Amino acid sequence: MCEAAGDDAGCGADTASARRRRVPGHSYPRPCVKCGLGSAALVIRVGDAFCRGCFREYFVHKFRAMLGKNRVIFPGEKVLLALSGGAASSAMLRQVQEGLSRETAKRLRFVPGIIYVDEGAVRGQSVAQREQSLARMETLLQATGFPYHLVHLEQALELPPSILQPGPEGSSKPSTSYKEAVEGFIQQQRQEGDGDSLSTQDMPGGSPPSPRLPAAARTQELLQLFEAVETSTAREELLQMLRIHLILQTARTRGYAKVMTGESCTRVAIKLLTNLALGRGAFLAVDTGFMDNRHGDVMVVRPMREYMAKEIAFYNHFFDVPTVIMPPLSTKRREKPSIHRVIERFLLGLQEDFPSTISTVYRTGEKLSPAPAKASSESQRCLLCLCALDIAGEEELALEPTLIIEEPEPVENGCCQDTPAAGAESRAAFIPLLCYGCRLTFKELGPLATLPPYVRAEAQRRIHRAEMKQQSQEVPLEDEEPSKS
Repeated sequence: MCEAAGDDAGCGADTASARRRRVPGHSYPRPCVKCGLGSAALVIRVGDAFCRGCFREYFVHKFRAMLGKNRVIFPGEKVLLALSGGAASSAMLRQVQEGLSRETAKRLRFVPGIIYVDEGAVRGQSVAQREQSLARMETLLQATGFPYHLVHLEQALELPPSILQPGPEGSSKPSTSYKEAVEGFIQQQRQEGDGDSLSTQDMPGGSPPSPRLPAAARTQELLQLFEAVETSTAREELLQMLRIHLILQTARTRGYAKVMTGESCTRVAIKLLTNLALGRGAFLAVDTGFMDNRHGDVMVVRPMREYMAKEIAFYNHFFDVPTVIMPPLSTKRREKPSIHRVIERFLLGLQEDFPSTISTVYRTGEKLSPAPAKASSESQRCLLCLCALDIAGEEELALEPTLIIEEPEPVENGCCQDTPAAGAESRAAFIPLLCYGCRLTFKELGPLATLPPYVRAEAQRRIHRAEMKQQSQEVPLEDEEPSKS
């Protein structure tokens, strides 16, 4: 029989006290689980304690393994890094810098560029604050030695309608396989002798002077667009749409085949549940997956999607990665300002009590297929997000009550509302061009007159094209009726 070691202590009490004596976590520093020599500087997960050196190797290896596992970035390709100034995108930039340095054993083989979108106008910054933020960001970008592009959100109002049309897929796919491309690149380096063909010294350092702030009239037009939006959720979606369209236009005009964004695992999990709440469940694989090729000629990749926000925060703190934090979208509501913020607080709150919450949501999204988002023709593609129209069987899916039924908006100067132009400018005419999630957002975007011009122009083109196609199909039927009589 088991006997107590103390006066009134039983077997269970003795075991618990012995366990507490064996593992006094506060009495001495924990050793690193990888090298076993240094003291642990941080604990990522339960049992994963790393010293600074091993944590850096772990962080770098995860980034390089993500790119090597997917093999979508070919040697010599131009890759545009979308930098927001936040923790994740800044850590991504540092990884690319270290991967291209001469001290790296296996260097990265692509040619990077950087783009920063100035969103200060809609984030409540004054002119002086915007200039200060831009000056600080430009200093950071110049220090990298990479070519960079500073664009303002106001420039989205000047985008061409072609930005809402996918480019030719053949332009972004090299003719050779990844293995052949790597072997050819290595042979080219050996012939050149120095092996530094992709070093930052050979690339154009910096860029032309950054453009000044847009005209006040253009900024006011952008503010009117966001003020007309009814809810904070729709403002968040509108801001994301304008941002990705600006980045896509820059990539196309500057010859970039890939775009890198800095969504972390935490951000991907939040976006996954947010898109479910917004009715975009069919497109989760392309909205949160490693690669998004809905735009055809430009592919969006997310190499930071396996990093937790905690890992990124520790990395930036330990190795002095500079960041520029921008204020959130202004809102008058303190509680539940938008669906994005509600789900973010919900997931982060669960993560505090259940540390595997974020990773569980993230791994669930890994099992989804991107097939439902693919569209075979323009008529089956959403006007705004370029994904497939998920409106098959709308009567059975309770989609019909969400449709907008209204008369065309009044046209200025007393023009007749029955003209084709007036019909194309009605809100109801836009609905068949949108997927379910974009329909819900479109209903809250305010009057059509405040929408970006490129959206209205592309919508009119698609509506007129659909009308012409329908008329061409009706003409033979009209010609056959007299002959039958």
